[in-house]
Amino acid sequence: MGAIAESLFESEMFGHTKGAFTDAKSNRIGRFELAQHGTLFLDEISNVPLSQQAKLLRVVESGEFEVLGSSKTKRSYVRLISASNADFSQLISDGMFREDLFYRLNTLEFRVPSLKERTQDIIPLADYFIGVFSAKYQRHIATLTPCAQQALSQYHWPGNIRELSHLMERAVLLTPTNLIDSSLLAITPITKVATIADTEIEQLTLEQAEILLIKNALLTTNNSISDAANLLGLTKSSLYRRIEKYQQQLTTNE
Repeated sequence: MGAIAESLFESEMFGHTKGAFTDAKSNRIGRFELAQHGTLFLDEISNVPLSQQAKLLRVVESGEFEVLGSSKTKRSYVRLISASNADFSQLISDGMFREDLFYRLNTLEFRVPSLKERTQDIIPLADYFIGVFSAKYQRHIATLTPCAQQALSQYHWPGNIRELSHLMERAVLLTPTNLIDSSLLAITPITKVATIADTEIEQLTLEQAEILLIKNALLTTNNSISDAANLLGLTKSSLYRRIEKYQQQLTTNE
């Protein structure tokens, strides 16, 4: 859903008629109509712009929609599956996602644990990706060294499965032997920053504590907004707003 421009949302989801807008040179069938009597998968549903969520809510709730440029109401009969790694309680609290749409979508919820929550799967998945990329690049890679296995198991995996896949692809390409050692992985586990533990938290205001936590999260993750947001339990948009709010304090060296 994040790849759909806000201006094209209705056309992509519900279709358009010829001449509905400047570049509409022919009729287009939307996704809901294409998936009629089947399944429509909306990936990264949290990226739907707030301005378009009411339109999505209508078709989810009533099954009715109009093709852009047409006044004729159509009905949609689809099984709707959506996915996201966002914190919806935070998005709803921040006014970024409609609560009514969330509960309409959330009839059955299946949570897939992140990679850092199922460490027993890391090495089998790494071996799988090694096999995939060894075949792709026609390289014979035997296995991970014990040191590499330990490094993979202790890593925090902010990028989840996709990060593991890319890491194994790079290792397969770069290894000069038939082994993958930890030196090829270039990963280190996130550790707690000492200043947090050493600070007299009870002597800080709520604002000062929040600024300190943001500073340390950014320091720990080398200013990676995505990783820092994960550490703080925030969405990236929430962290950006706090950084903008405390911009002067965060850039001041004390």
